[in-house]
Amino acid sequence: MTDLPSGKAIVAGVAGWPVGHSRSPRLHGHWLRRYGVDGLYAPFPVAPEKFELAVRGLAGAGLAGLNVTVPHKEAACGLCDRLDETARRLGAANTLIFGPEGAIEGRNTDAFGFAENLKAGAGAVTGGTAVVLGAGGAARAVVLALQSLGYGPIRLVNRTASRAEAVADALGPAIETVPWAERAGALDGAALLVNATSLGMTGQPALDLPLDDLPAEATVNDIVYAPLETPLLAAARRRGCRTVDGLGMLLHQGRPGFHAWFGVDPAVDEDLRRAVAGDLLSAG
Repeated sequence: MTDLPSGKAIVAGVAGWPVGHSRSPRLHGHWLRRYGVDGLYAPFPVAPEKFELAVRGLAGAGLAGLNVTVPHKEAACGLCDRLDETARRLGAANTLIFGPEGAIEGRNTDAFGFAENLKAGAGAVTGGTAVVLGAGGAARAVVLALQSLGYGPIRLVNRTASRAEAVADALGPAIETVPWAERAGALDGAALLVNATSLGMTGQPALDLPLDDLPAEATVNDIVYAPLETPLLAAARRRGCRTVDGLGMLLHQGRPGFHAWFGVDPAVDEDLRRAVAGDLLSAG
């Protein structure tokens, strides 16, 4: 394909506020070039009070669809004519597919992205006890994915107990809430530990979590990908645990949208990792 799309190009993008930090344009731009698609993927900075107007305007203008990032995922659900089961259960949509006459289909691909990344990084998934840190939107997607993969019980640990209890009520059964003060002991006998908080991310507070009670044969997955190897993953690797970084979740969650908009089921490989996060890889 040429460097610039033709007048018949398929157009999609990502809406957020702010949106400049999003790596989705790198992700989808790489796939567009790789597969020779006559298409364009662009960032759209959309303030919350303008979200509905912007989405309906873009749908009416002929876009194929949008990814939706913070703070719009919950609001996106309310605009959809149809929701997939995951978006309905999580109350959040990160992928919008625009149909004829402005019809909007909403999907949530975060759970899919997490599951695919875990399977790719950890090999055969055999289930067992899982510990999940966090109770926000990402943690909800992680819990849903772990349930689909056969993990249980799931020990949910969060600094605000009421938020963890709300997740357990919405997504149970087999979810046990654990007070934040008891997080280290919750690792005893765990097959999997997932950090679904922002703790340990560049510019955020550190995650204070001793791993003494975590079995050496456990897998540790941090959904944070900046830095690519977080202090949690470094500590787990020194303990002998298998580690899975968070970049793959971002890459895999983009696959269903790209397929729906551009008609290609794209691959996730090292070329894509370098294209999307070359700065993070070199920093590591």
